[in-house]
Amino acid sequence: MSDVELQHITKHFPGVTALDDVSFSIRDGEFFVLLGPTGAGKTTTLRVIAGLERQDEGTVLFDGEPVDDLTPADRDIAFVFQQYSLYPTMTVYDNLAFPLRSPLRRLPEAEIRRRVEEAAGKLRITHLLERKTANLSGGEMQRVSIGRAIVREPRIFLMDEPLSNLDAKLREALRVELQHLQKTQGSTTLFVTHDQIEALTMADRIAVLNHGRIIQIGTPEDIYDRPATTFVAQLVGTPRINLVEAARENNTLHIRSSELHLPVPEEIDLPATFLIGVRPEDVRPDPAGEFVGEVILTEPLGVETILHIQSGGQSLLSLVSGMSDAVIGDQIRFNIVHTRLHYFDTEGKRIS
Repeated sequence: MSDVELQHITKHFPGVTALDDVSFSIRDGEFFVLLGPTGAGKTTTLRVIAGLERQDEGTVLFDGEPVDDLTPADRDIAFVFQQYSLYPTMTVYDNLAFPLRSPLRRLPEAEIRRRVEEAAGKLRITHLLERKTANLSGGEMQRVSIGRAIVREPRIFLMDEPLSNLDAKLREALRVELQHLQKTQGSTTLFVTHDQIEALTMADRIAVLNHGRIIQIGTPEDIYDRPATTFVAQLVGTPRINLVEAARENNTLHIRSSELHLPVPEEIDLPATFLIGVRPEDVRPDPAGEFVGEVILTEPLGVETILHIQSGGQSLLSLVSGMSDAVIGDQIRFNIVHTRLHYFDTEGKRIS
């Protein structure tokens, strides 16, 4: 496996800058996730690394060596696409063996069989080897697609939203399997997604991309607990973060359009007006709570419940464990965990 580094990558298409001075590095054996909304530049980043697109500026390095002049075949990467890209008239075995029979490799059939059977065992598709891929389910086809990448034993795995076409339960199951597979193989993997749950649960580190620019790079804990901007804060976390306008008044913080007052944090120098981010799990119902509001909506999810609480003109989301007995119209008291608040300036940048 290899480490990967992008240095100041810029890529223009007619009328749009897809990548704008993008720099990051992926360590050997790391599961690195590129997270961002549709149109952020995620797939273009993968294509530049793979050599399928030529950047206008900057350098791509594998193990410290530039690869800009190498063809995609010479870069020795494996690309797993959102679409399965399998040969429907071939068996699963022949689909897995296909990249090993290319003129570039020409491996002996005994070695091909060893690799195919090993990959099939890891992905639990051994029983499908003689079946035509046209007769497989979506989850089975994606396993075969991933297996075709594994058999090549490449330097780097590039995965472009490989789970997005699957239903929720299958997506969750394959997410766990992919993560386990990556850890046991120690493979260098760049995984692209717009799904913040995939990013938070799978990544060693996450790079948040928007409009072709890197907004923040960090561990899942960094991204969730210390978002660099309101964009990052709103991108990760379910349900979404509460983001409210606030001002300093008489040595307290007043949340606009409400009667909510919070203490001024001693360690942060706040401007006169700013934004406060409150994660829903930090809005905690409590019979002896400091604040009061009205329940205007409940969303029972089984393992947890989302409460929509109206306090004055301000609505807050609260995430509570289990099934709540609160109903619409209830007056409810609650606390806000002061030590877990996030502060942003009016331009959306974190105030440290």
